[in-house]
Amino acid sequence: MPALNSFETWAPLLRAWADGIEARSEDGAVHMAGAVGREGWRSSSGVRPRGRASAAEHKAVERVRDALVAAGVESVTFSARVAPSGKTRLRVMGPSPAVESGPVDGGTLLLVEGALPEPWRRLPDPAPAARPARSADPAALERRLRGRLPDAVGADDEEIAAAEARLGLTLPDELKTLYRVVRGRWEDWEQDPRAGDAVYGTVGCELFPLDHLYVADAASRPAPWRFAACEAVVTPPDAAVQGLVGSPGWIVFGDNGGGDRLAVDLTPGPAGHTGQIVLMNHESFIGAELIADSLTDLVRGIEPRGRQRGRSRGRGEGPAVAHVNAAHLRSIEAAAHPDLEVLCIGVWDGPPVDLTPVGGLPRLRTLTAYPGTLADPRQIGRLTGLEYLEIGPEEWRALLDAKAVPRSLAAAGITTHGLRDHGRLVDLSNEILALWGRPPIVRTVVDGDLGPLPPA
Repeated sequence: MPALNSFETWAPLLRAWADGIEARSEDGAVHMAGAVGREGWRSSSGVRPRGRASAAEHKAVERVRDALVAAGVESVTFSARVAPSGKTRLRVMGPSPAVESGPVDGGTLLLVEGALPEPWRRLPDPAPAARPARSADPAALERRLRGRLPDAVGADDEEIAAAEARLGLTLPDELKTLYRVVRGRWEDWEQDPRAGDAVYGTVGCELFPLDHLYVADAASRPAPWRFAACEAVVTPPDAAVQGLVGSPGWIVFGDNGGGDRLAVDLTPGPAGHTGQIVLMNHESFIGAELIADSLTDLVRGIEPRGRQRGRSRGRGEGPAVAHVNAAHLRSIEAAAHPDLEVLCIGVWDGPPVDLTPVGGLPRLRTLTAYPGTLADPRQIGRLTGLEYLEIGPEEWRALLDAKAVPRSLAAAGITTHGLRDHGRLVDLSNEILALWGRPPIVRTVVDGDLGPLPPA
């Protein structure tokens, strides 16, 4: 990665940031740290919103981004010391195949290659008693569609069979009926936009063509480990939709125009119907919302009545996910429950907490704790079912020194208060990675000269 590790690549950005830093060390030097990714950047002074950055800074960041793209890298972190004379030592950290994003400040250490968080491994529960809704009526659906879209171009049986072969499943009768009337290809109405508007108004979504249908399984809905590990699959007994990340029975056929996907659900919840229509919110990692009992109802504009949404419980609610902090649960005892899977300890205004109440819980797999909130980090060693752990540097140090890091972990994070000491965090990250024999984060040291700093 010659460009990414070249001083010429970084010099404009270092210059732009060094000139804006008033704090100096005793010898007058400027210290800075940051991260640059394809989607944004961060400096030691915090997040820099794009709209408030200077044109020179934008241009300097783009220079580093071009090097990221050339190297096939998503993000990289760095630290630098600039002497008053301009002599500069730059340290570029990463990337590493064992780190999910940046190697520090939010990057997740991937301890087991290819491991997925538990919600992403979940398959639907069987629903052998599930049946289509009474409103599901392919013949009535076809009459309504042809009445509203008399000039629509439909798909033939060969096209439908090709879609089924590609997906590896049989399309439900209502979905076949829909595509036999209107195949959803843009070229069918590109000369008459009103025809496209009529399809949207009739079907209730931007209809995908047959070759764009896809199965919304868990792999189609990726999420960073640090967020995915804090989700839980919860499906109450009265839920119409299973609270899954994705399902091999969710066939996506359209978009609501805002990025949310509509799917036919062939794996409904305990109170649902086979072939019901669900909406997957693009801002959520998990769950879907019931919007119609059948495709026929969707086209008729009939909403379900008194049905439950198949989504995971909200933050701070139990029993699967518990948030202990100043605004939610006020004790570990309140969070302890046999069904607890995720425990997140946040900003706390009381004394450090004791983890003893959750020590024997059978399903606890995720623990995140804000720095300074744990009375004895070594207690984590007793949580032998953890697959994800995110704690502060001091807590990791105590756990490592006690040789108490749970070997069940598949991924780990280090919570910091900023980007001040990358070298220490990289050392700590590499020590954790070494326990699993994973590739270390590589540091490249580059020397250069920015020219004299302005007076402090």
